[in-house]
Amino acid sequence: MAVHAVTVYAGQIAIMGFGVTDTIVAGRHSELSLAALSIASAVFITVFVSLMGLLTALLPIWAEMHGARRAQDIGPSVRQALYVCVLASVVGMAALFSPAPIFRWTEIPSELQPVVASYLAVIGWSLPAALLFRVYSTLNQALGKPQLVSWLQVAALGVKLPLSIVLTFGWMGLPELGVVGCAWATFIVNFFLLALAWVLLRTQRLYLPLQLWRWPERPERRVLAEFARLGVPAALTILVEITSFTLMALFIARLGTTSAAAHQIAANVTAVLYMTPLSLAVAASARVGYWRGAGDEARARAVALQAFRVSLGLSLLLAGLLLVLRRHIVGVYTTDVGVALVAAHLLAWIALFHVADSVQTVAIFVLRCYRVTLVPMLVYCLLLWGVGLAGGYVLAYRGLGRWAAQHSPTAFWQAATVGLALTAVAVHLLLRWTSARVARRATGAALARLR
Repeated sequence: MAVHAVTVYAGQIAIMGFGVTDTIVAGRHSELSLAALSIASAVFITVFVSLMGLLTALLPIWAEMHGARRAQDIGPSVRQALYVCVLASVVGMAALFSPAPIFRWTEIPSELQPVVASYLAVIGWSLPAALLFRVYSTLNQALGKPQLVSWLQVAALGVKLPLSIVLTFGWMGLPELGVVGCAWATFIVNFFLLALAWVLLRTQRLYLPLQLWRWPERPERRVLAEFARLGVPAALTILVEITSFTLMALFIARLGTTSAAAHQIAANVTAVLYMTPLSLAVAASARVGYWRGAGDEARARAVALQAFRVSLGLSLLLAGLLLVLRRHIVGVYTTDVGVALVAAHLLAWIALFHVADSVQTVAIFVLRCYRVTLVPMLVYCLLLWGVGLAGGYVLAYRGLGRWAAQHSPTAFWQAATVGLALTAVAVHLLLRWTSARVARRATGAALARLR
């Protein structure tokens, strides 16, 4: 599990480097570019990550097939996933190409709207490539071969970094595109990744037993229904989580470009930290799914609980480092004194936020291996939207009891930390109860067979 997690982490950090690169480049370009990126990236990430959840949730299905030595069943299942990918692409592109309702609802400053719309118009065309690459990534995670994804992601970062700089600032005879140049760089890199994945799928012997390269079968209602039972609640859970951050960014935009820029730095640091529990959660769910497919429920539960302990320990270590180094970290992102002061204050809250985020991430991923997705979605709705987002809005703009309205992005991060901490406790207890119940049932069945 450790080898799997470290390999996933390398690739995820490379992908996270896309956002870090764009944030630093936009921050060096202008305060307006950084504020526009904060809004545009929040909208895109909401759409992409939510739809990505439909595909990532298939990891336990393919991992169980791998554990049960049913390689011949994986190919047809992957081809059925392509129908999900097409539908998700259509829905996502429609949302990205029509951001006007979001602008009106959240009252985005008028000077930012044209830039944000241009960014989304460019990056929207790359969504199908990004989702298809996610199918490739999920398949390799399920097979226990994350290196075939991570290597590509690291290579892509080497392309993304110079492209964002050149297209944003207009070097080498190219026009200065501003923050929209970052969108064009992402567009190019997404198709570059898809091309590399295509080559590997066609040439690596690993994939031969899966029989992937056959004409897609007609949509099979039974298979797609199974995908929907697991993928739709998982996608909605991610949607709740990500919209709590997206709406936070959009509501904070009302406070001005300084607050929006500081929030973008804070959100970017949060996302970088998130790569650690995400990598561990992916590795843990692949191993739990494998052992469940192999019929060893006791070992599956042991892996799940071990992943929780490791995630908690790592999160406490990273939170401590963030508290000590937060002013130095902010200095990498911006030279604006006002933005730096606000961002440094936000990072103190993010240290606490990260600990809760680590615990709930591992629990959510592993619960999918046990086909438990509806209850976590309801918990997310209640605590992330109800406590985190709504609570942050009240603290920021209206005040609560004796506390006056803060008119600061800090209010949103305070409420979000409380909401996520409650979520972490709830889903972790649910995982412990579910895995113990399944393990006891499997033990009972085994003893009955012996009798």
